[in-house]
Amino acid sequence: MSQADTKTQAPPAAKLSLPTLTTMVVGSMVGAGVFSLPRRFAQETGVAGALIAWAVAGTGMLMLAFVFQTLAVRRPDLDAGVYAYAKAGFGEYLGFFSAFGYWASACVGNVTYWVLIMSTIGAIAPALGDGDTVLAVVLSSVGLWLFFALISRGVKEAAAINRIVTVAKVVPIIVFVILALFYLKPSVFADNFGGADYAGSLFNQVKGTMLATVFVFLGVEGASVYSRHARRREDVGRATILGFVSVFAIFASVTIVSYGIMPMAEIAELRQPSMAEVLEHAVGTWGKVFVSVGLIVSVLGAYLAWTLMAAEVLYVAAKDDDMPRFLKRATAADVPVPALVMSTVLSQIVLVVTLFSDDAFNFALDLTSALTLIPFLLAAAFAVKIGWGGPRGQLAIAVIATVYTAFLIYAAGLKFVLVSFIIYAPATVLFVMARKEQGRRLFTPRELVILAVSVAGAVLGVVALAVGWISL
Repeated sequence: MSQADTKTQAPPAAKLSLPTLTTMVVGSMVGAGVFSLPRRFAQETGVAGALIAWAVAGTGMLMLAFVFQTLAVRRPDLDAGVYAYAKAGFGEYLGFFSAFGYWASACVGNVTYWVLIMSTIGAIAPALGDGDTVLAVVLSSVGLWLFFALISRGVKEAAAINRIVTVAKVVPIIVFVILALFYLKPSVFADNFGGADYAGSLFNQVKGTMLATVFVFLGVEGASVYSRHARRREDVGRATILGFVSVFAIFASVTIVSYGIMPMAEIAELRQPSMAEVLEHAVGTWGKVFVSVGLIVSVLGAYLAWTLMAAEVLYVAAKDDDMPRFLKRATAADVPVPALVMSTVLSQIVLVVTLFSDDAFNFALDLTSALTLIPFLLAAAFAVKIGWGGPRGQLAIAVIATVYTAFLIYAAGLKFVLVSFIIYAPATVLFVMARKEQGRRLFTPRELVILAVSVAGAVLGVVALAVGWISL
């Protein structure tokens, strides 16, 4: 009996409640990014710039959260939100790119988790370096495939583990904030307010932190990705807003309180996870150990959530005939194993690529954010499209979310736009496979224009890498 046949005869999968959906959103948002924030922000901005950056990012991401809430209610027929919204609004090819980009960002994001775990252990095992040595990549690869085996058991089991892990990993972050406030030195905080000499203008400081804020907020759309599993459609939007509000204050606090512990230039030179190093400076070695243990728990939980979401996007896209048929096979436990295999393989490839990067963690973090921007922009633009003639408040929110996402693409810079094209363009092979399976015309005239733009961007990106205009 085939996997597809088994799936057909299996009993319906258990539906996810509002608390479970909210926990999955929080679990996917609270991951490697928050533990890396002190160093990343200190490399770009001082306190003033950080406050502005969080205000911009918080407002923009809240608007995106409202967009996903609105779309979940107004278009309950669309599953796997981010991808489905792009397709419904702008056609199958851009919908395909949205699905692939979101999936690829999840896979690249998973690599940051393994790099950060190995960097954490590398503090006591120098052979692991900053998580980018050969030994680190080998051990990370073992972890990749062990999680593949775990997730293959089923969404229900993985979701239960994620609930436990989410609670466990939030505790050390809150403890860090409380202790940092207690040990905060007003004079150090004041010296860091305007930023160091290397930070540049206030605008450049804010711009430089944008991709980092995108990374830590990835997962705000998690409930919409799991919309087909929701017990009630209204719970999708509620979980999105609850998840966002739950973590925003934590993320901003981790960054701001760190400026009161050490000079900005010193924070910028810390090894990752920088949160552990900051707390060690404040309270001693036990603080570093405490945060490091919390990080490993946090990262593994976030990895679990993101791997599930990555496979879910490919699976739903394949069910809609926008991906090859082999990706819509699933087991009796409702696990899309071919999509899970493909996700794990891409993460494995990116892990190897980190060996050739100057800064493996920051490169993977920024690329994750950049790949997500196109799917986010298309979802926000779709909300604008269906908002005409509707409530003015909803339209205003959609417009703000669209402008914010467009600004993020500008803030990402040419380097990550070109690298994103290098990843997007070859993905068209999967689109062609799906069209051939259906006996359809490969591209419409409009789709050919999109193809030409993506290929041209990819070619320019490869040339830029080859001649040294940009580097990994």
